[in-house]
Amino acid sequence: MRSDNAKSGMQQAPARSLYRALGLTEEELARPLVGVVSSYNEIVPGHMNLDKIVEAVKQGVAMAGGTPIVFPAIAVCDGIAMGHEGMKYSLVTRDLIADSTECMAIAHQFDALVMVPNCDKNVPGLLMAAARLNIPTVFVSGGPMLAGRIKGEKKSLSSMFEAVGAYAAGSMTEADVEEFECKVCPTCGSCSGMYTANSMNCLTEVLGMGLQGNGTIPAVYSERIRLAKHAGMAVMDMLKKNICPRDIMTREAFYNALTMDMALGCSTNSMLHLPAIAHEAGVEINVDIANEISAKTPNLCHLAPAGPTYMEDLNEAGGIYAVMNEIAKLGLLNLDCMTVTGKTVGENIRGCVNKNSEVIRTAENPYSATGGIAVLRGNLAPDSCVVKRSAVVPEMLKHEGPARVFDCEEDAIEAIKGGRIVAGDVVVIRYEGPKGGPGMREMLNPTSAIAGMGLGSSVALITDGRFSGASRGASIGHVSPEAAAGGPIGLVREGDVISIDINANTINMKVSDEELARRRAEWTPKTKEVTGYLKRYRRLVTSADRGAVLED
Repeated sequence: MRSDNAKSGMQQAPARSLYRALGLTEEELARPLVGVVSSYNEIVPGHMNLDKIVEAVKQGVAMAGGTPIVFPAIAVCDGIAMGHEGMKYSLVTRDLIADSTECMAIAHQFDALVMVPNCDKNVPGLLMAAARLNIPTVFVSGGPMLAGRIKGEKKSLSSMFEAVGAYAAGSMTEADVEEFECKVCPTCGSCSGMYTANSMNCLTEVLGMGLQGNGTIPAVYSERIRLAKHAGMAVMDMLKKNICPRDIMTREAFYNALTMDMALGCSTNSMLHLPAIAHEAGVEINVDIANEISAKTPNLCHLAPAGPTYMEDLNEAGGIYAVMNEIAKLGLLNLDCMTVTGKTVGENIRGCVNKNSEVIRTAENPYSATGGIAVLRGNLAPDSCVVKRSAVVPEMLKHEGPARVFDCEEDAIEAIKGGRIVAGDVVVIRYEGPKGGPGMREMLNPTSAIAGMGLGSSVALITDGRFSGASRGASIGHVSPEAAAGGPIGLVREGDVISIDINANTINMKVSDEELARRRAEWTPKTKEVTGYLKRYRRLVTSADRGAVLED
């Protein structure tokens, strides 16, 4: 056992004295030591129940003959961090989580790991650590929140942000907003739509790193406690069979994940995280492959914010395996990929039927013949940008209008809520990329303000920052190269005509090459003074089209 390096032989008697200080018995030390990575905290609603999940994991590990030992991982609540400088500290935690988990796992020579994440950067950060460490590892998330209910309709966090925009437009009262505030987030769990946390928990299941139901069983269901116990048992079976993350997270598995990303209509943040996780697994993913996969993958789900269904509905309809079975009918999945169950994808999804074709469209009757995410290129984004096509209204799939240019999120929000943005405009928010932010803030506040002001079907938003999975509309992010790195988005001027064709995968500003060259000669990048971790992060981070990974 790997842990023998820390606990066996006379040389390790001092270490054993410290294990004994922990209260461990000889019998426990004789067993494999399994690290349980707990992301529990009291500030993220998706994490407030993780103490119960962790206890269930420990029981499962112990029942299967291991000794579970808990250590922590951090997590930021993107909803609470949204709209102020705190959002600069969200994406950057992905690498802190991966690095700190690597440090703990190797320093203490754990034989195996069970990761217990839930929200946003916490999931990809731990997947990156799993790929890097390559010791038997299983994931079990805390599960999604139940949808809120207001006047008989299901609602979620994106509804809350849009309510603020509606209040600014005068179409909602303060009492209406307060009702939303009290009801849209009714339970613990990751927010109830197909936002980033749920996207990544579902894709963890697709990758084969989590058990069936990892992405969809609601946080408040006792079924999730049972799932956590089974996760603890599963990692012990993986240890016996020596199944490791890189046996599971292969190139074919990532292609499966990208395919299901398109079918489910996941958050655009998946296009940051999947390449970063793959990079740690020794697999390089070019974002252009997304369009190739999207062209042949139908979009089967319109979960909030794209439509009126929620994670609880997807769970009742058969969950991720049911969607995978629909896509497998088309021959678009590699069914031979290994998973944490010790079985292949094909074996896992066999017999998992679609129980509700209104929640999970059939392969024969998709929402669209192409996938939920599109990668665009053009003279505004030579290295690519990303849009959640499934959340764009048909009339905005092709749009042309004047640029309204802002060098930070706050200025854009002030203009939107002040009524200075009108139908037809293209809002450009720059210097919010990985280096320029630094930290690549999510733009849920401005996209929600646009929707709340009634402009969601007539105004586009383009940024070198990124979007929450809760954003909807023609919200085009991850523009690469970013403004701070000399990207053409830094050369856009007020009134420039911008042409967007999402189905053609193009985005251009109607400015001549000669004029752009003249502007570049006069251009100097704007920089923001930062200290501490953000200063180090800005120096090391790469562009969004590479997953915003840190350079070695």
